[in-house]
Amino acid sequence: MQFGGQTPLNLALELKRNGVPILGTAPESIDLAEDRRRFGRLLDELKIPQPRNGTALIPEEAARVAGEIGLPVLVRPSYVLGGRAMVIAYDVNTVQEYVAQAALMGPAKPVLIDQFLEEATEVDVDALADGTDVVIGGIMEHIEEAGVHSGDSSCVLPPVSLSPQILATIREYTKRLAIALKVVGLMNVQYAIQRDTVYVLEVNPRASRTIPYVSKATGVPLAKVAARLMAGKKLANMKLPLVRHNGVAEIAVHDFYAVKSPVFPFNKFRGVDTILGPEMRSTGEVMGTSTSYGLAFAKAQLAAGQKLPRGGTIFLSVNDRDKKHVGPLGKELAALGFKLLATRGTAAALEASGVPSEEVYKVNEGRPNIVDLVKTAKIDLVINTPLGRESFYDEKSIRRAAIRYNIPCITTLAAGNAAARGIRALLEQGIEVAALQDLHQGRLAATSGPKSGD
Repeated sequence: MQFGGQTPLNLALELKRNGVPILGTAPESIDLAEDRRRFGRLLDELKIPQPRNGTALIPEEAARVAGEIGLPVLVRPSYVLGGRAMVIAYDVNTVQEYVAQAALMGPAKPVLIDQFLEEATEVDVDALADGTDVVIGGIMEHIEEAGVHSGDSSCVLPPVSLSPQILATIREYTKRLAIALKVVGLMNVQYAIQRDTVYVLEVNPRASRTIPYVSKATGVPLAKVAARLMAGKKLANMKLPLVRHNGVAEIAVHDFYAVKSPVFPFNKFRGVDTILGPEMRSTGEVMGTSTSYGLAFAKAQLAAGQKLPRGGTIFLSVNDRDKKHVGPLGKELAALGFKLLATRGTAAALEASGVPSEEVYKVNEGRPNIVDLVKTAKIDLVINTPLGRESFYDEKSIRRAAIRYNIPCITTLAAGNAAARGIRALLEQGIEVAALQDLHQGRLAATSGPKSGD
């Protein structure tokens, strides 16, 4: 059941009722993790925080739930994969329209309504369990903040900015959840950290899309280990390279950073907007490794088809929320020798931070505007975070032009900061190449190949 994504989880209980033996985690535990109300009660019992949430079947009920939770809210159907049909609603009308549409789409399943944690850091954790013991496979820090689907966010292993206290909390919560859900095999947990509080967003008692990435980053074949656990083996007999943190076992990470970046099909679909949100849009993933986080990010971007420039001109246009944070990014890019162009509001924010930039027209303000500059190859990198509905057309045309003319385009400030670190690393270190086998020498021998009695 654990290696087929969301569909087998949806079938688990029905298969068991029809007499099909299920290996690993019991269907009852899978259903507990998938049922929002029962899972919420479990989190309360375990004293693990979760975003305020509720469910609704009709628009009026949805409006009441959203009012109790407080806007903005994340609205999504239950039992789906990939953030499909998920939206962030900033007003009650959007919530009501969404639930009304969902009711027309098929049999009545509750719509999930969650408090949306703004300016939060998301973290993915993959763990192994055998019903008694728990081993954390990897703790991945998302580079994009909460609100971008986990499959579309770049992430880094080991984490780069989480405090020891936050990491200790994440490990403890993961262990509690795996034991409470009686997980046998793999489990994925998604957390959001906002102002030093760790919230559980969701738990999937199955292999997630991050398993191949964590396996390559750590040198431990997690799917193989999980399959053996599901067949009755115990973690204690696995000879995994472990470290212990306050009694929680974790696979030891190497002395390098591994950055996973998504690959998007935007260049195949002329006219599509590149903005990222809660609905998954990527079609693949790549990994970059290096002893420095910046270079690992730059290598991952290169593999994903985004070649970060080492010099030239960078265009910045950020939303009002990001304007108060854009100064340090501007300073870093200017220090790296880039010429900065910006729209009026962003230029003013940079100026206030003491960063010189040249003002450029938006599409609807005159010529030559930013799209003209993109088309004539005067721009080497676009950093454009969404500005809201009123400038939707303007932004969309910038991002479309960047895709069409093969100019790297970054749509979150967090990824912009990571790109700045990547460019600095490219300039100072250059690119180095290593084979995975060389990175994991010795470790692979300990965990690969069937042993006598397997």
